[in-house]
Amino acid sequence: MNTASGQFFQDAFDTLPLMAILRGFDIARTVEVSRRAWDIGIRLVEVPVQNGTAVAALRAAVEAGAERGAVVGAGTVTTVERVERAVEAGAGFTVAPGFSREVAEASLAAGLPHLPGVATASEIQQAEALGLTWLKAFPAADLGAGWIASMHGPFPQARFVATGGMNLSNTGEFLAAGAAAVSLGSALADPDQFAQLPALITSITGKADQ
Repeated sequence: MNTASGQFFQDAFDTLPLMAILRGFDIARTVEVSRRAWDIGIRLVEVPVQNGTAVAALRAAVEAGAERGAVVGAGTVTTVERVERAVEAGAGFTVAPGFSREVAEASLAAGLPHLPGVATASEIQQAEALGLTWLKAFPAADLGAGWIASMHGPFPQARFVATGGMNLSNTGEFLAAGAAAVSLGSALADPDQFAQLPALITSITGKADQ
């Protein structure tokens, strides 16, 4: 069992069950929004690595996070080559949109906790066969909050991070349905939505954001 990987995500989401996804930003904007996320108590930032510019943005965010003890991970890790890029950039964990045993094993072998994407019972079984119980429910908005509740029946040990189409209006619904955490993107980059985040955090934690 990959207990270290699971414990990593458990600890990261223990205080606030939110993760930031920063897709498609340039280097400066990635660092800016990363700091914004850390300032409100979000501990994990994910930077998808679909091209060279994105890898550079990941590396910059990793360096910024190191200054304050924050962990930055690589997202959209769909190949072993991208695992290698994540390692070279200093990523602290990897996230994938789907489940690939090869990618998962490469990430874990490199010492990086891995969050694989799942959308079916079969994928959950395959991930759990590797000892991975923290899973990315993707695309969450299309699957629906009811999917989370349904999958907890046969897979009570699974911990789902709802990702894809998540926003301030549906985060509470997914958490109430049993999601262990939610990944947010536009809510952190958009000033109007960001201004509403403290109220969401208070509703989730019962206390004001850090």
